[in-house]
Amino acid sequence: MEDQQDPIKSAFEKVKDDMNFLNNEILDIKVAIAEIREAIMLLSKASTDRQTIRHINTTNHAYTTDNTTHSSTVPQEIEGLKSPNISTSIGNEGVSTDRQTDIQTDRQTHDYIENQQKSIESNLHDASIILGSLDSIKKEIRLKFKHLTTQEMSVFSTIYQLEEQFPDDEITYKHLSKQLKLSESSIRDYVQRMITKGIPIKKQKINNKKVFLKISPELKKIATLSTIMKLREL
Repeated sequence: MEDQQDPIKSAFEKVKDDMNFLNNEILDIKVAIAEIREAIMLLSKASTDRQTIRHINTTNHAYTTDNTTHSSTVPQEIEGLKSPNISTSIGNEGVSTDRQTDIQTDRQTHDYIENQQKSIESNLHDASIILGSLDSIKKEIRLKFKHLTTQEMSVFSTIYQLEEQFPDDEITYKHLSKQLKLSESSIRDYVQRMITKGIPIKKQKINNKKVFLKISPELKKIATLSTIMKLREL
């Protein structure tokens, strides 16, 4: 009986050993497959990275050459017998026409700004001359009116104000006499003194009888009565 059990036991032990061996082999195969998969993934990632870098370099190159590659990809069949639209200028040894256009645009913009600056400087120069002339004229006006007496200045101011209030009326010695409560002879005297001192008062005689008085329009364009009064007080 023991002799029969020993072969059976031996057979089961052998089967058990074989199963353990097979399990170890399967485990080794699984480990190898996992390593192979990992290696394949690494290779695939490296290849993708190289393609990405190559694409970036290609894109940068295409950008730095002002997109000159776009015109080369146009099929010649579409163009027919027309000459291809080359984006570079042969006469400028391959310089991009876009770049050349940008340079011309920048130069035109620079010239325009420079011309504008020159124009502004010229206008400022002219304005400075005009202001200088006005300052000179104002100084002259100030000196002339400072030499007037209070009464003479009163007669001048009255003529100026009457012209402003009644532009259509004619101002005579009689009008001023009534306005200032002075004699006509005194008014004549004051007016003549002012004319002698260089004050621009115009006298217009009609029919060798009536005399009309008027402030020079040129003076009124330059300075108002209030301005003249302020200049006189300086």
